[in-house]
Amino acid sequence: MWTKMYHLFQLNQDEFLAHYHQRSNVESTFSMIKRKFGDSLFSKTETAMKNEVFCKVLCHNLVVLIHEIHELGIEPVFWNKAAV
Repeated sequence: MWTKMYHLFQLNQDEFLAHYHQRSNVESTFSMIKRKFGDSLFSKTETAMKNEVFCKVLCHNLVVLIHEIHELGIEPVFWNKAAV
């Protein structure tokens, strides 16, 4: 069985590696979120837990965005001064 699956992998290597790359990115992101904001939730209800996870993901995205703004020297424009 292992040999058969290995040959299947060799024939479709690009497809397998594309899926692995997506999984690897997700696992890295979850790891970053857990390191920065902790791996436990404090909410009691399921809805509150989902909202807490969404807030952690939102905060993670903001942290990454701010880091890249500073790292790449991007000058963010939040509104058009001519429109004000």
